[in-house]
Amino acid sequence: MTASGYLALSIGLLVIGLLVGSLIGRATARRAASQPVVLTVSDLVQRVVHSSHNGVVVLNHFGDVVLHNPRAAALGVVRGTQVDDRARKAAELVAASGEVMEVDLSPLQSRGGRQPEAVRGEVRPLGDGFTVVDANDESEAVRLEAIRRDFVANVSHELKTPVGALALLAEAVLDAADDQVEVRRFSSKILHEATRLGRLVTELIALSRLQGAEQLPEMTPLAVDEVVREALGRSRLAAESAGIEITVDDTSDLVVDGDRTLLVTALSNLLDNAIAYSQPGSPVSVSRRTEDGFVEIAVTDRGMGIAPDQQHRVFERFYRADPARSRMTGGTGLGLAIVKHVAANHGGEVTLWSQPGTGSTFTLRIPAHGAPAPRSGDEPEGTRPEAVTDRNNGHVPTGDTRLVPTGADGADAVDGDHGGKL
Repeated sequence: MTASGYLALSIGLLVIGLLVGSLIGRATARRAASQPVVLTVSDLVQRVVHSSHNGVVVLNHFGDVVLHNPRAAALGVVRGTQVDDRARKAAELVAASGEVMEVDLSPLQSRGGRQPEAVRGEVRPLGDGFTVVDANDESEAVRLEAIRRDFVANVSHELKTPVGALALLAEAVLDAADDQVEVRRFSSKILHEATRLGRLVTELIALSRLQGAEQLPEMTPLAVDEVVREALGRSRLAAESAGIEITVDDTSDLVVDGDRTLLVTALSNLLDNAIAYSQPGSPVSVSRRTEDGFVEIAVTDRGMGIAPDQQHRVFERFYRADPARSRMTGGTGLGLAIVKHVAANHGGEVTLWSQPGTGSTFTLRIPAHGAPAPRSGDEPEGTRPEAVTDRNNGHVPTGDTRLVPTGADGADAVDGDHGGKL
């Protein structure tokens, strides 16, 4: 056989070898893919623990963490490699007694942001000195229960006045049935109290929705000018009746992400509040601007102003800076509380600058469309001072402050809400 023949034979054998190897490799890969993955019981238990919605922590007889899932760390039951002292002490008692025990593992102090507020754990014995802590986040249930209790307490307190007044006025009408003048006078008072009662019930329902009883609508891009225009339309009649002229700055191209109905309600509440607490003929102004990724809508009045010791309370439900004036104007004490919750549900806030005898400026701050979401926990809890919107040209002199009521998640705690100035 010639050299060329040997070369051709070698090439043919090499090609055949490559084809056979490729076929064998594919067949082996198919067999491997068709074979099920063998999982041990330990693997399955590990997956179940890590996928659990509850926080799970396994402790040995020394109180050391043997196993825990990410949810346990998120709930604060485990920090690093250490379990919460309350859970560890409960585990020692359970290991000794062999009986299941419940323990409150709620955070002792706020860590900022939207963190669990109520965590309850169940400690169970596993035998041989091992125990398991099963922790569940009950914040939502506790919050809704607090809202329910607060709602019932507030309604029972606030409804007594108009309901009692209606009963007395109805008796007065019956006693003065033959006196047309008195009947008309008492009837007008009945109408006034009935209107106030209806407004109170409506605003209580709105506030209950804002606090979480119902799911909020989806946020959509909204033109701020349209929100201002609609709110002015709602408040025009009240302003004309009080002899107050509302001035508005130039239109803008500002856009926010929000719910139109809620934002219009919040702004109209601020306008009604300014009108109710202003003297006839005094001005009320509305201005718009953007700052630090927020759109600010400021409502300024030249009214009676708010004393410094009352400014931190005006956003509480049913709180009235001037109860006598509120009764005269038919205010419910819920207007500013609604504004505060609308702002909080939009990721913003409502701020206040006020000086007795000079007037007040309430500023609704909503994140601008496309602005990055603010980080939770950036600001300390409580009331913080910062520069405020000026009544005339957009800024106040250095040293003036505004009060911003905040909580761990940007809004006051549910149990601390009791009304507004309106």
